[in-house]
Amino acid sequence: MGRAEGVDRAAIAGELERTRVQLHRLLADASDTSLRSRSAGTRWTNEQLLFHMVFGYMVVAALLPLVRMVSRLPAGVERRFAQVLDAGTRPFDVVNYYGSCAAALVFDRNRMGTKADRVIGALSRRLQRESEQALGRGMFFPVRWDPFFTDYMTIGELYRYPIRHFDFHERQLTLDCPH
Repeated sequence: MGRAEGVDRAAIAGELERTRVQLHRLLADASDTSLRSRSAGTRWTNEQLLFHMVFGYMVVAALLPLVRMVSRLPAGVERRFAQVLDAGTRPFDVVNYYGSCAAALVFDRNRMGTKADRVIGALSRRLQRESEQALGRGMFFPVRWDPFFTDYMTIGELYRYPIRHFDFHERQLTLDCPH
């Protein structure tokens, strides 16, 4: 099931850079008080939510090898794998929430930008090296895990995921700076 047509590498790379720069702007402009404040519509503080936004890029970096491997399996196996993951949504949600809480203690405002630079830089470089065939490879996804996961996603579509994730969560920040 390949769907690589329409993958605009330059546009995706530009969006990755836009979000990287925006993250640095948010971190630089936010006060310590507003970073400790609750975000809108989540249980996270703004700093925890900012880490969760960076985590979206880390997830993609981890998912790329998995998609490459699973995409070689028969479609029925791929679909069953996604169903098994969907069945584990509740534990995933707990790990996702508490993991971001704990990770924000290590990757706080002073370290988060550097982590994002490394991960986004690696994704951008990898995107440029991907073959058209690789960009068209895909797998079925656990759609209950995230509103931006679709039933079937190609590697090309997966590169867009953290950008959509970032933009969505940026609207939930309640920082005392313009964003």
